[in-house]
Amino acid sequence: MAIDSITRSQLLSIGLGSSENMSLNATTAELYEMAVMRGEGSVAEGGSLVVSTGAHTGRSPNDKFFVRDAATEGTIWWDNAKAMSRAQFQALKSDFLVQARNSKLFIQDLIGGADPLHELPTRVICENAWHALFIKHLLIAPTENSFAPRLTIIDLPSFKANPARHGTQSQTVIAIDLTNGLILIGGTQYAGEIKKAVFTVLNYLLPEKGVMPMHCSANVGPAGDTTVFFGLSGTGKTTLSADATRTLIGDDEHGWSPDGVFNFEGGCYAKVIKLSKEAEPEIYATTRQWGTVLENVVMDKTTRKLDLNDASLTENTRAAYPLSAIPNASETGRSGVPKNIVMLTADAFGVLPPLARLNPQQAMYHFLSGYTAKVAGTEQGVTEPVATFSTCFGAPFIPRDPSVYGDLLRDLISKHDVKCWLVNTGWTGGAYGVGNRMPIKATRALLTAAMSGELDQAEFRTDSNFGFEVPVAVSGVNKKILNPRDTWDDKKAYDVRAKKLVQMFEENFKRFIEHAQDVQSFAIAAE
Repeated sequence: MAIDSITRSQLLSIGLGSSENMSLNATTAELYEMAVMRGEGSVAEGGSLVVSTGAHTGRSPNDKFFVRDAATEGTIWWDNAKAMSRAQFQALKSDFLVQARNSKLFIQDLIGGADPLHELPTRVICENAWHALFIKHLLIAPTENSFAPRLTIIDLPSFKANPARHGTQSQTVIAIDLTNGLILIGGTQYAGEIKKAVFTVLNYLLPEKGVMPMHCSANVGPAGDTTVFFGLSGTGKTTLSADATRTLIGDDEHGWSPDGVFNFEGGCYAKVIKLSKEAEPEIYATTRQWGTVLENVVMDKTTRKLDLNDASLTENTRAAYPLSAIPNASETGRSGVPKNIVMLTADAFGVLPPLARLNPQQAMYHFLSGYTAKVAGTEQGVTEPVATFSTCFGAPFIPRDPSVYGDLLRDLISKHDVKCWLVNTGWTGGAYGVGNRMPIKATRALLTAAMSGELDQAEFRTDSNFGFEVPVAVSGVNKKILNPRDTWDDKKAYDVRAKKLVQMFEENFKRFIEHAQDVQSFAIAAE
């Protein structure tokens, strides 16, 4: 599409003058074709586009910075964020623009947020055609002809930051200027940085409007019952929300407004390592579909057949595709107020039960704690699961103090009487290296029982370590698996691990005591 005078003026305002080297809002087919012609990717059997992200096969959280100025000084959670001065950002921007003016650029005008009341018009300017295709899949196409971006992202993978000049820690940089709505991403081919940058900005803007931004997937049942799944990458958000019996709202990022839940995105970014056609048929089908972008998936160069089990490049192999690729996906990206909230954790210790019922105080405790394991490949340097606490199940993406999000969620749970569950998709029968991953079949059966109301009449026991309630028996689920201690050969070893995990929770929660004293007293079992 030719660049019109309004768009040209908008680009000039940020320092991009020439339009001769720019492609505006190219179609999926055009971007796909250009990516192949430019040697950015290869076509696999079935038509997916296979690309490599090089050295960066996951996010680079240590290279993410916020511009610290008068507007952000008192609003950013600086204990969790790296600062960049205005002067450093201006130097970075100047150098970015020099390179951008000498590069072929692919521009996509898109929307973050399916609710028109809370949407974020976003212009993404990419050096790679496949990055433009990726974000075209992941965000939402605007319906209005006129476009006025409130956020602009310039994405130059070949750009190398200068730590001495730009204040960065390496040649990689994700620099966020919230005051002026500009993000600069350089030195990484990992496209996930683009979508997470949009999510970060929405996490900053929406709380001021009384909207709860959430790192979660969401679906809705035939009766209109919405379920939200909190969780970090690798805990099962995408897999568990893609349920053939329910309508998928979205797989990763949502807002909760007074009107209900709305997707931030228009696509899915699914982890596909060891993906099973039998267990996850909807997602598996997308890997054989024309236009899907496959990151770091191994492909036979001769036959063009994919090997989803090959993790030689990374454990964090990914598929990016439009939400419409899932047969039962929502057309609107919106649904009503949640009836159930599920907090997903991949417990590397093998201590937590596969499902537990949480009272409101326990729900807040586990939301603020955000316990899980960083799964191999989701971040640079993570090669095996590492137990960690990621506040609000998304610390890398929350710019404000956790209490802001915690208070919003608490009020929403209370107002709407939402049922809350903790689900462990991690290890059972032992810790990582000894036990096995929780069977997905069992997890699905437990979630079905919870969301259908079957567990309302079930018998529960009180967990001796955490005080939450655990079902004693659920139809279709091996009774033994419901009590983690019973799955361990060495019961004393389980008790030692459980005690250590409780101590880790208590130590981590000390930083929230000032804001949530009443929460901890109800959330851990009395000693």
